[in-house]
Amino acid sequence: MPRVIDIQDERSCELGDCLEALGREGFTPYEEDSLLHGATWLRRLANNRTFLGDMMLAELKAGADVAENASSYGPQVVMLSPLGREFYMRANFWPSADEHMFRASGSSAFSYELPHDHNFDFLTVGYFGPGYASDYYEYDYHKVHGVIGEKAGLRFVERATLEPGKLMHYRAHRDVHSQLPPESLSVSINIMHANGAQGLLDQYRFDVEKDEIAGVISPGGSETFLRVAVGLECEEARDLAQTFARTHSSDRMRLTALEAQAGILDPLERDELWRRAESSGSRLVAREATRRRMALEEVSVVR
Repeated sequence: MPRVIDIQDERSCELGDCLEALGREGFTPYEEDSLLHGATWLRRLANNRTFLGDMMLAELKAGADVAENASSYGPQVVMLSPLGREFYMRANFWPSADEHMFRASGSSAFSYELPHDHNFDFLTVGYFGPGYASDYYEYDYHKVHGVIGEKAGLRFVERATLEPGKLMHYRAHRDVHSQLPPESLSVSINIMHANGAQGLLDQYRFDVEKDEIAGVISPGGSETFLRVAVGLECEEARDLAQTFARTHSSDRMRLTALEAQAGILDPLERDELWRRAESSGSRLVAREATRRRMALEEVSVVR
């Protein structure tokens, strides 16, 4: 499960102080000194019990455009810093099942009961309210290929709550959690690690009952652009998709390129595409190609 970091520091700081300290020293969570430096400043910020309310009030007074900007990451998020090359900060709001926003939007809007890992490290601290609970699991990212239905090797650890003041390090591609709504509205504050390779690394959702990978929840903008461009029958995009399918460094992008091509082919051409992909040299692509080809055969039998 995520590592609990016990930082004993009674000092508090302003958001600007925290961002300045992180910007000066950086945030590299796989280096212990950098991780603890970030955790110390997150602790100090969490000790400031008024900064978030003051910031939100100031943005509401400034007008709708500013408030919309602050929550541009999603409906439950207030961004505390711009997206940076190495890190960014945000506050997350976690409604209880009794909240109007929960009843109106449903649990899926807040990623509740969605077992998933992360393709980035981050620090989080319980800031307000009782905190959400999670069922925590661990798995070995390097032992799976990312095929839908593949055994994940999940190991249940425990159910625990992000209580007020509790500070945790979620480890990329290792910690899996399924979040549960808190008893009442809660807020957490995060320091998120960011790097250029993140978009090429998968983030999965899991079926914990079957111990399987149930889907990929981290498609990047490049994947969407490629699908749309090929779907619009742009010849140059189709050439690019063929090149990506053969040579791209990301197996997931190679699969995306094949899917984009398959979307504009007739069933016989699609079957031939997936047959060729079975000998691509990538286990992910080969196994997904077999799965797609078998699905085509099932459709053919039904017809």
